[in-house]
Amino acid sequence: MRWLSSPRIFRHTINLFTPYIGAGIKATYLSPDYREIHVQMKLRWYNRNYVGTHFGGSIFAMTDPFYMLLFMNILGPKYIVWDKGADIDFVAPGKGTISVRFIITDAMLDEVLEKTANGEKFEPTYEVHVIDEAGDLVASVQKRLYMRKHPRHR
Repeated sequence: MRWLSSPRIFRHTINLFTPYIGAGIKATYLSPDYREIHVQMKLRWYNRNYVGTHFGGSIFAMTDPFYMLLFMNILGPKYIVWDKGADIDFVAPGKGTISVRFIITDAMLDEVLEKTANGEKFEPTYEVHVIDEAGDLVASVQKRLYMRKHPRHR
């Protein structure tokens, strides 16, 4: 996976992932340090639900792997990082272009390093908000991750 070490190539690879193409999900920005990614989804004829708004499964999909992927790239091969669970609360119908921003702060990273320092597992929960073009909340998602040092690095 060394060829994915470039943030530009990594972002383009995400955008070529078939389920994201089919849902109209696109990563529009990835910071060089993998600390922030922006994801958006435009409302199209092929990703509308029965009532003409964004399909809930696609809204969830646009939030699914990104914290895991960011942490994997930041922490490197010495760590195991998995998506463990999620909870989504649909607040308003998704219309037009919706977006979400994933940001890993210094405090988040420091907490991971502290909690896993002695080889323990850590299962943090991070909240992300899916917003519409007006900045209104469409959905709130709680993402739970599993993180631990790889056995050979404990």
